[in-house]
Amino acid sequence: MEILLGALAVVVLYTFSSLRILKQYERGVTFLLGKFWATKGPGLVFVPSIVAKMRRVSLRILAIDIKPQDVITRDNVSLKVNAVLYMRVRNPEMAVIEIEDYLYATGQLAQTTLRSVLGEAELDELLADRVKINRILKEIVDERSNPWGIEVSAVEVKDVDLPVEMKRAMARQAECERERRAKVIAAEGEYQAADRLAQAASIIGTETPALALRLLQTIVEISSETTSTVVLPIPMDLIKPFTELAQKVTKSAEKQLPESTGAQMPAPGAGERVASSKRSPPPPAAPST
Repeated sequence: MEILLGALAVVVLYTFSSLRILKQYERGVTFLLGKFWATKGPGLVFVPSIVAKMRRVSLRILAIDIKPQDVITRDNVSLKVNAVLYMRVRNPEMAVIEIEDYLYATGQLAQTTLRSVLGEAELDELLADRVKINRILKEIVDERSNPWGIEVSAVEVKDVDLPVEMKRAMARQAECERERRAKVIAAEGEYQAADRLAQAASIIGTETPALALRLLQTIVEISSETTSTVVLPIPMDLIKPFTELAQKVTKSAEKQLPESTGAQMPAPGAGERVASSKRSPPPPAAPST
């Protein structure tokens, strides 16, 4: 009787020692006498002690930080880039059997892929089009880790550390670009203003009252301000009729001046001879013999 109780106690103890509890996000890859047996879980599973072994595998998404990598871009710019890898175990059996440490292997694969992909890209493309870079990284790492039972959901470039000289050069480039845009905008504004002024001048030139209305509007705008001195320019179109009338009067006066003087003036030599003949006395007569 004691032997039976002892055997029963051993069986009960062995059974309790062979029980395993797996959480909802865990799976247990079991090996019986060194050979793959089954993938168990979640919940309460039985794994015979001594003759069977079990390795727990988490199915949750893992975030692996990729250490900063020294990268030389295609346009020969040296920089440091770090990234983050999001992955999960899709097939626990393959993740345990096909590779020794899937976390370390996937992290190393992401580092080498990061250096190779960024080495083929230019600095402007890396800074401006990170979505494309991240998609290429994800596709390459996912394809190469798929035989290990790993599913890569995303690879994101987290930080790009540029040299100080490159930051200064980029700041100068951005400043020059801003100045160029400001000059282009100012020139475009001048062009549009000149176009509008030309249209307004053509309208005012064809419609004479429009100039007077514009002058009155200017007077109203000036009178609304509290100024002590007002300088009002007079348009030339308002003075032009008076200048034309003055020119006509001057020309008509010049034409009528010779007609009002009368006969023709005598020659200067004839008058002098007549005057001299009147002043000189006749010569004396000769005496008779």
